[in-house]
Amino acid sequence: MRKAGKIILAVAVLLAPLAVCAQAAVRWPAGGVLSDLQLDMLGGADGFFWAEEIGDDVFGRINGVSYARGCTVPRSGLRLLHLLHRNFGGHIQVGEMICAAAVSDELLAIFRELYDAGYPIEKMYLIDDYDGSDQRSMADDNTSCFNFRPITGGRQLSLHALGRAVDINPLYNPYIRGDRVEPAEAARYADRSLPCKYYIRKGDICHRAFTRRGWKWGGSWLRASDYQHFEKAE
Repeated sequence: MRKAGKIILAVAVLLAPLAVCAQAAVRWPAGGVLSDLQLDMLGGADGFFWAEEIGDDVFGRINGVSYARGCTVPRSGLRLLHLLHRNFGGHIQVGEMICAAAVSDELLAIFRELYDAGYPIEKMYLIDDYDGSDQRSMADDNTSCFNFRPITGGRQLSLHALGRAVDINPLYNPYIRGDRVEPAEAARYADRSLPCKYYIRKGDICHRAFTRRGWKWGGSWLRASDYQHFEKAE
């Protein structure tokens, strides 16, 4: 019995650091940068790709901002995604995103695929950190999803309002219609013939990760080109 007790104690001691690591992985804040060694000590990337319901603390952050007055999406229909991405320096960075519950598993798979491929995404914060301003978020090259707002230049609800559209590296992949470029700071990236590794191009890994799962790319639109934008209506 003493021997069995010692074995149980030894196992408990060995597992204790793993429990601490798992808790640390859950609590690591968006924007936090990890080394490869830190990630290994925290149990690898798997613990950083997960979805949760919108708790009271998160709802307190978004209520009246991205979850604007008159929002037609019930709180229960949204999920907070915890993600990893490689920033422009090639470092591992923690991101977060709110999306529709119906597409949460797909987005987890998409961003895991992009992370594993080393695809560069500069930053990934909730748009509430920009007071819900799409313009400010885009100008800061922030990748985001849910924001209860109308389409650009119109009154109809955007699929962002339903948590079914994602904008990737929007400063380098602007919305273009005629002479109009949004964000305005992205005018120098309106020329899509430039050799820029942050451009989303048809057939590249980002385009494939979304479109082979049924998402539509705004870069293929006829009246305007929204290179940052992927959406899935249903």
